[in-house]
Parts: sequence; C-alpha cells; structure tokens
Amino acid sequence: MRAKIDLRKLPPLNALKGFEATSRRQSVRDAADELCLTHQAVSYQIQVLEEELGVALFSRSGRSLVPTPEGKLLYKYVRSALEMLIDGTENVRRARADAPLRVQTYVTASVRWLAQRLPDYSATHPDVSVLLSTCAYDAAFDDTIADVGLVYCEAPPTADYHWVPLFDYELFPVCTPALAATLGSAPNAASLQQLPLVAVYSEARHWEFWFAAAEVEFKARPAVLVDTVAVALEIALSGRGVALVNGPFADEDLAAARLVRPMPGSVKCPGAWGAICRTDAKDNPRIHGFMDWLAAAAQPAKT
Repeated sequence: MRAKIDLRKLPPLNALKGFEATSRRQSVRDAADELCLTHQAVSYQIQVLEEELGVALFSRSGRSLVPTPEGKLLYKYVRSALEMLIDGTENVRRARADAPLRVQTYVTASVRWLAQRLPDYSATHPDVSVLLSTCAYDAAFDDTIADVGLVYCEAPPTADYHWVPLFDYELFPVCTPALAATLGSAPNAASLQQLPLVAVYSEARHWEFWFAAAEVEFKARPAVLVDTVAVALEIALSGRGVALVNGPFADEDLAAARLVRPMPGSVKCPGAWGAICRTDAKDNPRIHGFMDWLAAAAQPAKT
C-alpha cells in the first residue's frame, strides 16, 4: 500500500498555473491574457503562493517580473508537474475506446491523398471514428491535438516520437497534356520556362532546385504564387500553369492522363513524408493499427 500524500503541504493548484505563466511570460498582464483571467486575479494567485511559501518569487526589472532564485527553483518543479499531469490526462483520453482517433496533416496531404482513402479505413474499422484536422504547411506535429500525424520531416524526429517513413519528398513538374504539347516533340528543361510556372510561396526555391538538377539556369519568375500544392494542382488541372509536386498528390491525375509530366527529371529532397505519434502511445491498438494502415496505403506510391 502506498503512503498517504500529505495534501496540506500542497499550495493552491490554480495559483501554480498563474505562477507558471507569469514566470514564463515575465509579465502578470501577459499571463492573465493567456489564462483568460484578470490582472488582479493572477497577482492575487502569486501573492497567495508567496505567503504560503514565505519567500518572494519575483523581483521587478523595468516592466518585467524576473523570478527570484526561489522562484526559479519552484518553476522547475511546477513546470515538470504540470507537464506530467497533461501527459497523463492526454494518455487517458487516447485510451478511451469511444474517443475519436485524432489525425493531423496538411491541406494538400489531406485533400489530395488522405481524405480520399479514409473511407476505406472506416469501412474496415467501423469501431474507430476518425477526426481529421488540417493545418498550415509548416506546422509541426502537435500531440496535444492529435494522436497520429501524416507530416513531412526533413530529419527523423527525437526519441519522444515514433516515426514511420511513407514516401519520398520528390519534386517533379506536372501540367495538362495540351499545355505540354505546346513545348513541341522534343521538350527540354530550359523550354519549360516558357510556360507559366506556379510556385508555393513557402517553397519558393523548389523550382530553382529542380532546374539546378536539370543543369539549367533558372531565369523565369513564377507566374503565380499560392499557399499550397493543392491550389497549384488546381491551376495545373485548369491548363493554365505548371505545378511542382512534392509527393504522391498528383498520382491519380497522372494515371487518368488529366495531368502529365512534361519531361522526365525529379529532385529528391532530404527527409520524407511519414506517419508520426508519441513513442509512449505507439502500442495503443488504435494508433498502431492506423499507422500500419497508412503504411499499407502508401505502399503503391513507393518506387
């Protein structure tokens, strides 16, 4: 039998939240905004803690509140305890059999690949509901809002995360057959610059990389800058531009001849698209099963 915890030694838990936010932000006002409390409420929480412990936790430096040595010592333990509580409650949420499996990915990966395949997963796993959320392209996997991610990683993540590579991050141009035909019977990489090129503004140098691999100086400026490859592909499908694809997101259009590769040549970039989850959650049957399904679904995309 475990020893009883002496809860009388524990300071008010709400005060610890105010203390943590104030220490991190070095501002009572900023902490109050973050916690959706009034300035006075957070100030009172800190006052309660200081009276409880008999020490000053902050000193003022200009407009900032700087933790005292005692404040810095307390912050180390408070931060660790709050993180452990969050991890524990998240693990309990993930373990609920009736909770949705939360999946995070980017707009293009969702619209052009994952969303088209999820009905197949649901058909074979009727006991698991999936909550799919999309985020900005450069957003990292956030395990506070998702159990599994389909993301791009330039390098394998830290040991805190379980990572399964799915397909290469490979750049190649696509356009409609009609637009490709305007290049003539023997197109080359230099002639591609005669066509309107579509670029994703967060990947603005990708065209430069592709032309460099083809040993051609990149002189053209992209005709259109967009925010996702999904939008770039819509422009390509309209016949009004050449998109640069960075994964299997045009495979179905290529197979149906709605799009073609106007010339051979691709650039393989560092890293890969893959499935990710927390290492301590990888043996959860639903998470493990979904990641296995992702790996099987991605298999045809591998070369």
